[in-house]
Amino acid sequence: MSITPEKKAELIKTYGVKEGDTGSPEVQVAILTTRILNLSDHMKENHKDFHSRHGLIKMVGQRRRLLDYLKGKSVDRYKDLIGKLGLRR
Repeated sequence: MSITPEKKAELIKTYGVKEGDTGSPEVQVAILTTRILNLSDHMKENHKDFHSRHGLIKMVGQRRRLLDYLKGKSVDRYKDLIGKLGLRR
């Protein structure tokens, strides 16, 4: 369900604003999106796993808050990010 360190490093390299950037909203949203997709696949097979469902809902809320923050700071960065990640908004 979690992502591998290699995948995480690839996301940081792809979405990071500068070298070694792990704290920018773009990187955080990309990592959360990957974790949400993995957990969504898990939930399709294990629909009675309510503990994982709770974690999934919390991650979706965290991603939503980060996207709202980014939209308030820079609409261009926000639109670019949701375009790259393929998020509906």
